[in-house]
Amino acid sequence: MEYPLLFALGGAAYAALEIVWRGGTHWTMFLAGGVCLCWLQWLAYQPGLSLAGASLVGAAGVTGLEFAAGLFCTRVLHLSVWDYSREWGNLAGLICPKYTLLWLLLCTWVVLVMRLLAGFYAVTAPSPAFPP
Repeated sequence: MEYPLLFALGGAAYAALEIVWRGGTHWTMFLAGGVCLCWLQWLAYQPGLSLAGASLVGAAGVTGLEFAAGLFCTRVLHLSVWDYSREWGNLAGLICPKYTLLWLLLCTWVVLVMRLLAGFYAVTAPSPAFPP
């Protein structure tokens, strides 16, 4: 999938997920979602990287991006977009193990779907016409 479309899809999905889960979102989460889905597609297509490996690296990347976005929002924009300070094991109230585990589950599903779609399109795509 082309990266601008993938970015928009990831941003919209991330924002929608936040609205359903937390009741609201912030424009920075659209950007984070776009980056995350592009990252997950890149991981999904890495040869030799297992589903578990891609999922773990993906969840770590998403969590790291959430931490960076949270720092940007709190330190630069002076906004408190979310607060995980009551969650066990939180880091600065921005990330915590509970949500990292949820990201792991979601990353596993996304990488699996991307790999299945890649296999489907590889089988069903017409072969290119070669000049005689």
